[in-house]
Amino acid sequence: MNWEQLLSLKRFGDTHKRLRKEQDETRLGFEVDYDRIIFSSEFRSLQDKTQVVPLSKTDFVHTRLTHSLEVSVVGRSLGRKVGQKLLEKHPHLKDAHGYQMNDFGAIVAAAALAHDIGNPPFGHSGEKAIGEFFKSGNGRHFEDQLTKKQYQDLCDFEGNANGLKILTESRQGRIGGLRLSYATLGAFTKYPKESLPKKPTTHIADKKYGFFQNEKETFKDIANELGLIKRGRNDDVSYCRHPLVYLVEAADDICYTIIDFEDGINLGLIQEEYALEYLINLVRDSIQTKTYNALQNTQDRLSYLRSLAINTLINEAVTIFMTNEDDILKGKFSKSLLDCSSYEAQINDIIKLSISNVYQSRDVIDKEIVGYKVINELLNTFTKSVINNLKGDVSNFDQLILKVLEPNVDLQKDTIYDSLLAVCFYISKMSDSNAMLSYQKLKGNHL
Repeated sequence: MNWEQLLSLKRFGDTHKRLRKEQDETRLGFEVDYDRIIFSSEFRSLQDKTQVVPLSKTDFVHTRLTHSLEVSVVGRSLGRKVGQKLLEKHPHLKDAHGYQMNDFGAIVAAAALAHDIGNPPFGHSGEKAIGEFFKSGNGRHFEDQLTKKQYQDLCDFEGNANGLKILTESRQGRIGGLRLSYATLGAFTKYPKESLPKKPTTHIADKKYGFFQNEKETFKDIANELGLIKRGRNDDVSYCRHPLVYLVEAADDICYTIIDFEDGINLGLIQEEYALEYLINLVRDSIQTKTYNALQNTQDRLSYLRSLAINTLINEAVTIFMTNEDDILKGKFSKSLLDCSSYEAQINDIIKLSISNVYQSRDVIDKEIVGYKVINELLNTFTKSVINNLKGDVSNFDQLILKVLEPNVDLQKDTIYDSLLAVCFYISKMSDSNAMLSYQKLKGNHL
């Protein structure tokens, strides 16, 4: 792969090549991507979607929106630092094409801003709830009416693939979705493969999948423009990652490692003295003892250690990226950046404590159980009415449900797969509170 193609400014529907040297420096194309994402309704809904603790009422806890903003800030720093080093290593990118250090930062920041835009209500348990409806719930009977890959899309419903659908799907008056640059879309797609074969290798790009069957041609177009290397066998659609994906992933890994841990401390789920020791182990080489000892309360101490920890891991990720740039461009780098970190042991200690004390806390589990019930009921009701509509066998109740769905769901879909995915897509864009309200209305508990 080469950086000239990987930094493509092309957008859906373009008939002429966009050249970096011809860009308006006051509103660069990659920065437009960031603006379009942040002003989208799908991004705004993240303010009421779970990061770790569902439906939290405290000021301390992050939502998907605050998490995404923080990941984009870390991603911008990663992109700029890497961009500076890449331009030193490949000066023709600047001299011949006009690329600047901030271009890399803008691409990574935009992709990082959108990295969770496809997540359904109730966090990762929402993804699992949708998948289990089709794998072992009432949606199981659709299996023999779908191809294996279509059915796998639903059984392993994936927020990353759903995010690409949100960013690129055309609808009335919005052809090409948000019409982001292909460079940003490439940097967004952490798993550039379809749902089958499932985990064919231990390569990080094969961990999950990145596009649904009805977005396959869209992604092939993006991959061809960017010059991504083809992977997989036979007719399987699978590509090597866009190199900047590694920076988006690192930004996410840094934030959820450090900031989810911080949320656990602020919620009292992790003891302060115990937790601060873990963070100090991560920043022992950079901490200024006098400054730290002068801080009088938990939040100030946490803030200081968090800042040092994030800066430490940013610099570590940049070093690992540049050391392995050649292998990354050849598609041979098979791990995440932080998996190669010299701080891996400290990171794993923090994540292990977060899993046991935060992710598996009673409060989180209780609310995830509610999330499962809510999503299952919505899927059960909506899929039945939509499929009955497709078959021309609509009851009076179905007609009422279809009136609710019609403004947001295309009821003219031709296939069962497209109809089912349209329902999942609709539910996935709901906020936690909106999903709860819809559930209560269906159960007759709210007017």
